[in-house]
Amino acid sequence: MDLKLKGKNAVVTGASRGVGRAIALGLAKEGVNLVICASRMGATIEEVAKEAESYGVKATALAADLGSSESTLAFMQEAERLLGDLDILVNNAGIWLQGWCQEIPLEDWQRSLDVNLTGPFLTSQYFAKSNLGKGRPGRIININSQAAFNGSTTGHAHYAASKAGMVALTISMARELSPRGITVNGIALGIVATDMTKESRENKPGYYESRIPLGRVAEPEDIANIVVFMASEPAGYLTGTTLDATGGMLMR
Repeated sequence: MDLKLKGKNAVVTGASRGVGRAIALGLAKEGVNLVICASRMGATIEEVAKEAESYGVKATALAADLGSSESTLAFMQEAERLLGDLDILVNNAGIWLQGWCQEIPLEDWQRSLDVNLTGPFLTSQYFAKSNLGKGRPGRIININSQAAFNGSTTGHAHYAASKAGMVALTISMARELSPRGITVNGIALGIVATDMTKESRENKPGYYESRIPLGRVAEPEDIANIVVFMASEPAGYLTGTTLDATGGMLMR
């Protein structure tokens, strides 16, 4: 299948490792130029950009604190300057702070909402304004979690709340933007084998696998393959959906 992605331009947040890295490289393999970001510059995010460029595309790594409105706006402005037109936005950056609901510090609660929900709102708002102003279509893809629907059983109520907000944001933006050519979708992840989940998986061996009907934790590339398709032209009739990519944990 021709995904018709070659020559497109994409912004991928939280791309230094794990799912974000896999998504960035998956898009690069399809000929998509990239601006990617991490919370700070370093060898890891720069190596992702370099690897992406090995597929013959342009790729630039930037630092951005997506919990800061000023930093987020500056990042999107620079991404547009570097890429010109923006075709695809993947809101992947997120934090997974631990704490039982009766003990969560207010600053952890607020930081979770800032990074996981307000950040994607601001990047999407910028993307929409830019494309609507130019009369151009686009794809927004929000990386979500099964916790948005099931809540958290492991001390991540603030994370679950922020992700539930993203579901409603995805639907609302899709209703507003789809008639003007910008589709907005999400993808709900279960447990993925990343650094973010490593400690939790090691502390509870077999726990997550027992909850997954497919019997295994996802690899980042499993998720990237789905996201690349969602960004493609053949997926153009999808909008306002949050796709279950949990190995059957969610089944909604």
